[in-house]
Amino acid sequence: MVQSGERPEVLAPVGDWERLEAAVRYGADAVYLGSTEYGMRAASAVFGPEELARAVSYAHSRGVRVYLTCNTLPRNDEIRRMPEFLREAGRCGVDAFIVTDMGVLSLVKEILPDAEVHISTQTGVVNYRAASELYRMGAKRVVLARELSLEEIRDIRDHTPPELELEVFVHGAMCMSFSGRCLLSNYMTGRDANRGQCAQPCRWNYRLVEEKRPGQYFPVFEDDSGSYILNAKDLCMLEHLDDVIRAGATSLKIEGRAKSTYYVSVVTNAYRMAVDSYLENPEGWQPEPWLSEEVRKVSHRDYSTGFFYGRPEEGQRYETGGYIRRWDIAALVDHWADGRAYCIQKNKFRAGETLELLQPGRKPEPIHIPALYGADGGEIPDTRHPAMAFSFPCARELVPGSILRKAVD
Repeated sequence: MVQSGERPEVLAPVGDWERLEAAVRYGADAVYLGSTEYGMRAASAVFGPEELARAVSYAHSRGVRVYLTCNTLPRNDEIRRMPEFLREAGRCGVDAFIVTDMGVLSLVKEILPDAEVHISTQTGVVNYRAASELYRMGAKRVVLARELSLEEIRDIRDHTPPELELEVFVHGAMCMSFSGRCLLSNYMTGRDANRGQCAQPCRWNYRLVEEKRPGQYFPVFEDDSGSYILNAKDLCMLEHLDDVIRAGATSLKIEGRAKSTYYVSVVTNAYRMAVDSYLENPEGWQPEPWLSEEVRKVSHRDYSTGFFYGRPEEGQRYETGGYIRRWDIAALVDHWADGRAYCIQKNKFRAGETLELLQPGRKPEPIHIPALYGADGGEIPDTRHPAMAFSFPCARELVPGSILRKAVD
């Protein structure tokens, strides 16, 4: 169990520089990101050596730790290239390497003996003997399998060295396969999920075809919409963080390296403020209702509590493979000066509208936009051009990176 006075880590996903700034700005204690190789999200593998060094420097200057994902299952040709990759990452100053493969674990400890190693959820750690053995082999932290209940996590905490950190996913998309070790994408599309290239066939709409009636597609059950029988709901434990922390979680992990900057900002902010409110008053803690609303203002599937309270009775979302989206980001604040907020457009809106303002560490509030001005200073009726620069009159100072958003009709 996390002892009194200890501060659980809020760990945010980062897919590019903009999302790194958002995670840091909105309260992450640490971020995890991928370089150009060996990470489980090929689409967000953007931090080459120079970018990685710059990212680490930026995060460290703001008191935020950086964990590098090296959690694919490398083949022989890849493992031969890995020593130089690890040395370069070590020179960049990353705080930990997230690994799945035991060969990679041994390689990190051989090349960078003082480096911190975290065992990825892909390893599928579900018992205290495995966790303890990995600690003996040099792991500082274990990212537990997502299929564990709170009781099982508590049992692992009670029977492992207290120095071993336990990281637990608390929010985001869930994989239909055990701990994400899936072959479905590779089999159907040739894109290997274990190398960061998952095509997410579990989100597709499936029907049956009878052998002697080609071209005729039948629903898997009696519904004209077909069936999404492999399609998992999203995880959300914001309202139950007290249970997760008391079970012994050292780090609270948010999924979403491929998600938007808006998602990273909003969800990180919500979990940061929820954790802080818990630490201020742990007895009888309940999150403020607006925090629960915040995680529903990003694109998401139906939420569930996963396996934390036992096997989920309704762990799938059958209706569709898409997202629920009720809010759009309208703009990001670049800076404020002389009674005017200068912004970058993300979605169109008009002068005279009342939007919602979200600033780091604060509750959202309405903000009226009385007039709009283009980059040349001339008045404009709306923000019709993608990524356009604009400004609006604003008597109070707004923090850079603040979000303007609006409800979707």
